[in-house]
Amino acid sequence: MAEAIALGLRRTGMAVDVALDGPAGLERALLNDYDVIVLDRDLPGMHGDELCAKLLESECRGRVLMLTAAARIDDLVDGLGLGADDYLAKPFDFPVLIARIGALARRAQPAIPPLLRRDDLVLDPSRRRVSRGGREIELAPKEFGVLELLLASQGRSVSAEELLARVWDEAADPFTNAVKITVSRLRAKLGDPPLIETIAKSGYRI
Repeated sequence: MAEAIALGLRRTGMAVDVALDGPAGLERALLNDYDVIVLDRDLPGMHGDELCAKLLESECRGRVLMLTAAARIDDLVDGLGLGADDYLAKPFDFPVLIARIGALARRAQPAIPPLLRRDDLVLDPSRRRVSRGGREIELAPKEFGVLELLLASQGRSVSAEELLARVWDEAADPFTNAVKITVSRLRAKLGDPPLIETIAKSGYRI
């Protein structure tokens, strides 16, 4: 089920890591700066309730969406009381899962505004649309992810390593030139005047 969910989320353009038991999930959550953590309550190795409590104790920034086969009101109250930000009972409709992950991501710190803008460039994260000067631009999922992160960084330089970690996933080759190629294609699609600036030995910024 975890692999099926990950595949579906990746098809929407999300970067997804998978942990199949509680201890592995806790280790990944403490090492990586995730926006959203989809947490199955019935994990082997460490119950989801315990993992959620440990994430809260560690002041983990990621928003927690708890999945569970239990749909009773008291289970919902227990899950939210442990620190989960949202709760979804199985079985669920996949579009609902995507919508709730998106809503939690927008609540991540720092908060992401409903529309990201720079000059005449507008990016709508919820509808996954980009336009410049009123002209809609079709972007591949990774191109969209890179542009969204650069715009959300509000002028901060974002390194290639950070882009690789947040737009791709743990399966990405750390020595790949995928970031450079994606930025190049993105620049071509956005057109002139250029918006993406390369900062020597630092990364990229808008």
